[in-house]
Amino acid sequence: MKMEKELKNKIALVTSSTRGIGLACAEKLAENGAKVYLAVRKHDLGRRIADRIIASGGDADTVYFDAEKPETCISMVEETIAKEGRIDILVNNFGTTDPTRDLSLVEGDSRAFFNIVEINLRSVYLPTKRVVRSMLGTGGGSIVNISSIGGSIPDLSRTAYGVAKAAINFLTRDIAVQYARYGIRCNAVLPGLTATDAVMKNMSHEFLESFLTNVPLNRAGRSEEIAEAVLFLASERSAYITGQLLSVAGGYGIPSPMYNLYMSTKKKV
Repeated sequence: MKMEKELKNKIALVTSSTRGIGLACAEKLAENGAKVYLAVRKHDLGRRIADRIIASGGDADTVYFDAEKPETCISMVEETIAKEGRIDILVNNFGTTDPTRDLSLVEGDSRAFFNIVEINLRSVYLPTKRVVRSMLGTGGGSIVNISSIGGSIPDLSRTAYGVAKAAINFLTRDIAVQYARYGIRCNAVLPGLTATDAVMKNMSHEFLESFLTNVPLNRAGRSEEIAEAVLFLASERSAYITGQLLSVAGGYGIPSPMYNLYMSTKKKV
């Protein structure tokens, strides 16, 4: 007997969804029955992905989104609502930093700090504000923000990125509290080190090996694993969950500071 897909008749909007975690989320939601709008900067690439999803039995379309242009944070939502009448699932996946300027407090570039915080935060704040207005009239929905474990654990660099993700974590919980009574849920997924092409191309084997001594599961995550968490939070399986920050990081940040020492020296507890 064929099982009905759990997101059948749902409309989903996923930002920055042509690669990595965003692409995996779009494909996973479509695979489970949602019509997915890929909010993308490169229309031709987005169209090819949408066509591929359709060829696989799903349903997808594209809308224009460029995080450098604040007006598109709203216009992408407006266009999706104009076509479908509603949005049931919003996945705010966009995130960025500048590793050459996003350093420590003293060494980092001050202008870059504020630019990085602003673009990351507005890419969640603006579309969510518009989507919540729509959801208030359509009976609710689920918002999933892709944050980062880096928003919870201080580091020696990437100060702006960490501050931005920490702000998104708070915003997630604030939205959840403010709109839960209207059937609107808001949660965040906090990926750890994830083996996207962008990450792996910019990481030496030595750094990866060293970093993984801090990860109890001893490997990088996969985009598909982040997408599974997003599917759970977008679906009715999580109907009684809101305001939560779900770490998908292989246990990173949980062990005592001695864990890394034990692992790096191959000692056994």
